[in-house]
Amino acid sequence: MASAPPPILPVSTAGGGSAPSSAPPISVPALRLFLSRLSDSARRSLAHRRPWYELFDRSAFARPDSLSDAASRLRKNLAYFRVNYLALLAAALALSLLSHPFSLLLLVALLAAWAFLYLFRPSDAPPLILFHRSFSDREILAGLVLVTLLVVFLTSVGSLIVSALMVGAAVVCVHGALRVPEDLFLDDQDPGVPASGFLSFLGGAAASSGPSVRI
Repeated sequence: MASAPPPILPVSTAGGGSAPSSAPPISVPALRLFLSRLSDSARRSLAHRRPWYELFDRSAFARPDSLSDAASRLRKNLAYFRVNYLALLAAALALSLLSHPFSLLLLVALLAAWAFLYLFRPSDAPPLILFHRSFSDREILAGLVLVTLLVVFLTSVGSLIVSALMVGAAVVCVHGALRVPEDLFLDDQDPGVPASGFLSFLGGAAASSGPSVRI
């Protein structure tokens, strides 16, 4: 008579239960809040732009009588077309980066490194380990600052950004000096425009997302 097979003993993993899941490399709620505030701020700012036909009205262009007249026109036009001018600067920067894909990839990689390794890294995330060495938050910040300086000053990214902003600023200055502002309602300022401008989302996101966003 054949003997009964031995009972199958349950096998448990070491430590009991399933292995703890590793912390995510980035704080998703903080990143989502930041992107939401960025989108809302851009939408609010663009909603208060002046009509583009006012910006490019040919009949409103005239040569200034003097340098002081050009400066006065520029000051008034900057106050009136500030959102349009910011959009032109952003467009000049975007076109410059798109025409240089390598610099664009470097800039995107740099921004991703800041986002994943410092800005939106969870506060309870395990220390970063590279080459069998653990790095603290201060060491990560110092490394990111060093890499940023190297990318900006030793590659074409810095010169590309500066040149694009200089070209955009020159276009804005020429337009502001030639555009006659007498037909503009300079006293009709929009009360809905925040005082801190387009970059106001930075402070709001930092205050609302807690210690995960280190801005």
